[in-house]
Amino acid sequence: MNVAKLEGKTAVVIGGTTGMALETAKLFVEEGAHVFVTGRRQAVVDEAVQAIGRNVTGVQGDVGEPADLDRLFETIRAANGHVDVLFYSAGAGHMGQFVSNVTTDVFDHTFNVNVKAPLFAVQKALPLFRDGGSIILNSSIAHLKGMPGASVYSASKAALRAFARGWTMELKDRNIRVNVISPGPIDTPFTQPAPREWKDAMTAMVPLGRFGRPREIATAALFLASDDSSFITGVDLCVDGGLTQV
Repeated sequence: MNVAKLEGKTAVVIGGTTGMALETAKLFVEEGAHVFVTGRRQAVVDEAVQAIGRNVTGVQGDVGEPADLDRLFETIRAANGHVDVLFYSAGAGHMGQFVSNVTTDVFDHTFNVNVKAPLFAVQKALPLFRDGGSIILNSSIAHLKGMPGASVYSASKAALRAFARGWTMELKDRNIRVNVISPGPIDTPFTQPAPREWKDAMTAMVPLGRFGRPREIATAALFLASDDSSFITGVDLCVDGGLTQV
């Protein structure tokens, strides 16, 4: 009989109400974890909890608000008392923001959600983290490619890569592993409304010839969350059909 890979563990999926993160939360539960998921809108959080079905707690909140992060981790402390896995998947992206026209509002919003929020989410989670835990940051292949109109977004995602390197060294004595997932083009509610021309151009760049599926990000996150990756820390795992690798 196979033992569930996250049996008895507590996982937090920040931004876990749609797309890749929702699939990850579902898979974590399938593998034995109790999962806490967050989202900004209560109705969407409720829908995610219903979709996951069991062993899940939804917590409404804005990750950019320190008070909401405090409430999240106080809820976890009161309910479970500890954290084993943190998957930070909330993100903000603004395309068409060239250096000639980018605004301070776009910069502040992007860096608040993609850089400031994960920093303080991890900081606030650490007192609850059990030694030997796993932190996973959801980045993007955008930080590896020159993409016109996306330099602010790309820079914010590059910051996650830098965080993982630094935190790997800072947390090594607690055997807390820190890794990054960098998805390529994935079929999610974010990309589905995009123009067909853009989708065709992206598909043509992918050696495997298609967009990825949210479940394929979830299985990568499960690998990094579980003991299957017990000797892996500080990496940037590109789940992109080979787009950035050849």
